[in-house]
Amino acid sequence: FDEAVKQHVLPLVNQIYDRKKVKLGLENLHPWDTEAEPAGVMPLKPFTDGKDLFEKSVQCFEQLNPFFANCLRKMNELNHFDLESRKGKAPGGYNCPLAESGAPFIFMNAAGQMSDVTTMVHEGGHAVHSFLAHPLPLSSFKEYPMEIAEVASMAMELFSMDHWGAFFTNEADLKRAKEHQLERTITVFPWIAIIDQFQHWVYENPTHTIEERTAKWMQILTEFSTSSIDYTGLDAFRAIGWQRQLHLFEVPFYYIEYGIAQLGAIGLWMQYKQNKEQALQNYMNALSLGGTKTLPELYKAAGLEFNLTPNYIKKLMEFVKTEMDQL
Repeated sequence: FDEAVKQHVLPLVNQIYDRKKVKLGLENLHPWDTEAEPAGVMPLKPFTDGKDLFEKSVQCFEQLNPFFANCLRKMNELNHFDLESRKGKAPGGYNCPLAESGAPFIFMNAAGQMSDVTTMVHEGGHAVHSFLAHPLPLSSFKEYPMEIAEVASMAMELFSMDHWGAFFTNEADLKRAKEHQLERTITVFPWIAIIDQFQHWVYENPTHTIEERTAKWMQILTEFSTSSIDYTGLDAFRAIGWQRQLHLFEVPFYYIEYGIAQLGAIGLWMQYKQNKEQALQNYMNALSLGGTKTLPELYKAAGLEFNLTPNYIKKLMEFVKTEMDQL
């Protein structure tokens, strides 16, 4: 996986940031520029409040597949949404399955931003998974590996893009939203590889010193960092960058799963672009199995290969690049 990221994902990440540098009219792109827009370009405003976010999400899901929209409607009937940010509210966002009704609860902190739309459709994918697995006879059957759970949510982000017109009437805004989504889909991979390599080294070398750890971290970070961002003068901050990844402290060896799931989501989206009905059927078939099959079998049910080889990852990256170029 890590080698494939270096070979086939990093060149695409470099292209994304080179394009951004030109777009912003900058000689050098710095880390704080990566999310910036050109001067005078206003942030996207896809919705006004929680009610508007819910209604537009239902509209988006209805166009994708009426069953998905009905899942959201059922949750709303049961007051299973807490969408808007407010003073004193806990941070974050999640979908919490509920065993008795089968209708999960979605919690998030919406504030009218594009990232809130992504969160809503992401958690909506988890919610659909909860509904589809609910008829299984045993509660333990409804506990599934994270690598398939995140396929449910990440694939929904990509599927739903075709219907983001529910959030944007302006074509230029819609294009910007899709561009940002695809950039996020790709640029996350190098960081996943960095964290994966680093934690393996940490646990394989339990007697290492702080100096050795810092040197190893910087070596891995440099190896997988884009050459298109100028990090001059930031080495002191970069040297402690691993400390911002909570997983290293709380759940060791639980990070590459995001990469595996993102590959699965891209694979499903590739199917979707070739045959929408078949792809959505495969998606629902796999999710309805809950945790009753092994991970490779769940991927197979979704019409996916459980494959981390450089050749397969290259194929997926070429597909995403084609989609980006067509925007």
